[in-house]
Amino acid sequence: MFTGIIENTMQVIKIIKKNNFQKHILEFKKELLTNLKIGASVSHNGCCLTVTKINKKKVTFDLIKETLKLTNLNNIKEGDFINIERSAKYGDEIGGHILSGHIITTAKIINISKSKYNYQICLILKNLNIMKYISYKGFIAIDGISLTVGDINEKNFFINLIPETILKTTLGKKNIGDVVNVEIDSYTQTIVNTIENLKKIKNNFI
Repeated sequence: MFTGIIENTMQVIKIIKKNNFQKHILEFKKELLTNLKIGASVSHNGCCLTVTKINKKKVTFDLIKETLKLTNLNNIKEGDFINIERSAKYGDEIGGHILSGHIITTAKIINISKSKYNYQICLILKNLNIMKYISYKGFIAIDGISLTVGDINEKNFFINLIPETILKTTLGKKNIGDVVNVEIDSYTQTIVNTIENLKKIKNNFI
């Protein structure tokens, strides 16, 4: 489980590519190595990955075919930085919202609006069927960051970034055309699916 509060950005220093499989090696900062063990879960741009090797500051993760297909981690190049969050522990403060680390789809940045006090990003989902789960002022995770949905129209939605998010994550360095990972709020998904199922049951009795 994760909270969507990014602890740091880390550089991918090496990528080993094989057929539908990759190994990503990151150089971890000292504070995030504490008690890190093989088998631990770490969120990479919101995607839950498992530690497979630790060599001093170098930490290795395996990415299988499904991960490469559903996330933006297949687009990562050596030298790129990604958002990192260690898994939450019992008793930790939930500063964002509860996340599973399971990416449901990706979204493309189609516009960025900047002013002195505001930074707004407009996105379009790769899978537009997911739009039914996105609600005004609802929770959403973009590249592992817990955010609140701003305006919505038929195909697009907007997020607004505060200075702290721009400073501590990779989102402020994104450009138009870049792809980000999306995890929707699980509670919202459950409510929408339940309502849809109830409507189907009702229609079957009419």
